[in-house]
Amino acid sequence: MAKASDLKRGMVVEINGVPHAVKQVDAKSPSSRGASTLYKIRFTNLKTGQKLDESLKGDDFFKDADLVRAKVQFSYVDGDNYIFMDMEDYTQYSLSSEDLEGQIEYLTEGLEGIVALLVDDAVLGIELPSSVVLPIVETAPAIKGATASGRTKTARVTTGLEVQVPEYLETNELIKINTETGKFMSRA
Repeated sequence: MAKASDLKRGMVVEINGVPHAVKQVDAKSPSSRGASTLYKIRFTNLKTGQKLDESLKGDDFFKDADLVRAKVQFSYVDGDNYIFMDMEDYTQYSLSSEDLEGQIEYLTEGLEGIVALLVDDAVLGIELPSSVVLPIVETAPAIKGATASGRTKTARVTTGLEVQVPEYLETNELIKINTETGKFMSRA
């Protein structure tokens, strides 16, 4: 059983007997006395793809969805489909770009640490690793004397994702990006 306050992007819970993936979590703290924190959560129905918005209190419970989790590796893109391979029995799974909304920017060929969510041998979605390492392909030139704490600049990585990075980073450097928040973590 997962509490609403513990839900993170990419988790899968059961709502009315149907698995739903958490796509977005916003925590709102009302300022009045005794008010509890509210969580505005956007779910996606993994069977139909419909979106569901819910406002919940932190102690609302959800049943964990009954899924099989298989370790997979991202293999390649075939038109509009993304192909993943099971690391144990080499079974291939295909997901469309709509199924991977918000996750495509983190996928690179050969990326491991991905978990496929399976129900009856049909893949419903994936859970990305907590962070990925990607090279910077485009950013403003490094500024001499820029310190680690301070201003940031925009950098684009190989997958097209744009991230705010410290000013001292240059093109072709490898950086670690948090897949939940989409933010720069460190140099790789």
